[in-house]
Amino acid sequence: MSRFSILTFLLLLFLSTEASVHDYRGEHFAAKGNAFVIHGGSEGIYSTTPNSNETSPSASNGDSYIRFDRVTFRRTKEFSNFSSWPIQAVVFEVEDRETIGGSAYGGQRAVCCTGDLAKLGVCAEGQVIYRPSQVNSDWPKVFGVPFETDDEVAVLPTKSIQITKTGMYNLYFIHCDTRLKDLAVEGKTVWKNPSGYLPGRMAPMKIFYQFMSFAFVLLGLFWFYQYVRFWKEVFPLQNCITLVITLGMFEMTLWYFDYAEFSETGIRPTGITIWAVTFGTVKRTVARLIILIVAMGYGVVRPTLGGLTSKVIMLGGTFFVASEVLELVEHVGAISDLSGKAKLFLVLPSAVLDVFFILWIFTSLSATLTKLQARRMMIKLDMYRKFTNALAVAVIVSVGWICYELHFKSNDVYNERWQNAWIIPAFWQVLSYSLLCVICALWAPSQNSTRYAYRGDDGSDEFDRDETTLTLIKPASISAKDVRIVPDARPVQGGNGVSNDDLEEDKRE
Repeated sequence: MSRFSILTFLLLLFLSTEASVHDYRGEHFAAKGNAFVIHGGSEGIYSTTPNSNETSPSASNGDSYIRFDRVTFRRTKEFSNFSSWPIQAVVFEVEDRETIGGSAYGGQRAVCCTGDLAKLGVCAEGQVIYRPSQVNSDWPKVFGVPFETDDEVAVLPTKSIQITKTGMYNLYFIHCDTRLKDLAVEGKTVWKNPSGYLPGRMAPMKIFYQFMSFAFVLLGLFWFYQYVRFWKEVFPLQNCITLVITLGMFEMTLWYFDYAEFSETGIRPTGITIWAVTFGTVKRTVARLIILIVAMGYGVVRPTLGGLTSKVIMLGGTFFVASEVLELVEHVGAISDLSGKAKLFLVLPSAVLDVFFILWIFTSLSATLTKLQARRMMIKLDMYRKFTNALAVAVIVSVGWICYELHFKSNDVYNERWQNAWIIPAFWQVLSYSLLCVICALWAPSQNSTRYAYRGDDGSDEFDRDETTLTLIKPASISAKDVRIVPDARPVQGGNGVSNDDLEEDKRE
């Protein structure tokens, strides 16, 4: 597993792209119907801010554009002895997708102009078919360059397309010449929003992570203030919570700087992105492990996990690797969303492990609650009930949000709702933060916090046993002669039928 993750990490470093600078490195055209196509990118872009200063060097000068920078097409020498039809760049807003392509006499829809359509005079043979948009007759933008005889290279003219309407824009490189074999594209296009180089669907995340950084600072101040005040009363579980808060503060801050530099320079800082992803993955892994071991009673009603320690560590390590690979592939150097199949392949392991965590947590909580109630540890029982209720609410809300997310994506095939897409990842961060706040409120250091910690005189020896191990050997019967009666060992009953052991537990709590 570790070797695989290292290889993935190195591969991402090598293949990482530059922010919203879409870099083309020898991609080859693929046949789509009667055309040969390369997807050059798709991004949500906000319209140009009025009265923008076009000469300003700042990334936030109010301009919105798509700029073509030395986009070059190369063909092999053996197929360079003829003049070709033009290789065209087609830029269109998603609402105008139906303006691309056409058909003759109601036949099959085609992207390239056929001989029959050329005879009707609606297009030129060998070029992309398109109609002017009803909203703006200047769109879609279509321009191209042909290969002249013996030329191995054709370069698109360097130009900038000004964006005057907010929308999801798509770029495709298309040619219709079947004689062009192994044609490849090189160069880059720069996509810019008024506020910077962040793609439109990512732009709100910069403000969101700024807000979350401030929220974690507030939570950290509260927690560390309590920690310093009652440091003598701190027990191991509270140290683990301190670690999660610290990791969260680093994660939010790194994400903010990642998006800030992305927006300002147009180059995504690969190093910061990797650190942000790693801190986030470590935080999620540690948080899940803490919730699991708390559900088992560790640090509160049992001193160790016993034989379950190796299983808990194995589950945590597997979840870390699966989540780290998913997050690295999804964020490092990525501009467009992952394809459905690729994302499903990477999301599935993390989702299965999350389900396993949830089942194990609630199974352990049920056993712990039962034992606490049997031993009449009422203060700890009340705390665990609140903890269970908070987890149950979080799980129910998560399931509901997953259903909404599936509905959102299934009804947004063409990313037309891109301006609201940032809410989906932001929700999970808010939910995680809210649950952390509840845990901090329940286990905040205080002058009485040690009453929640494990004490050797709790009489909780059975919590230390491996609860997943079943005893297959029937215990032998005990004969009367093996029983030794100690006259003074019998518990004293109070007037209400409560033993002196229970009264001592209540006093301690």
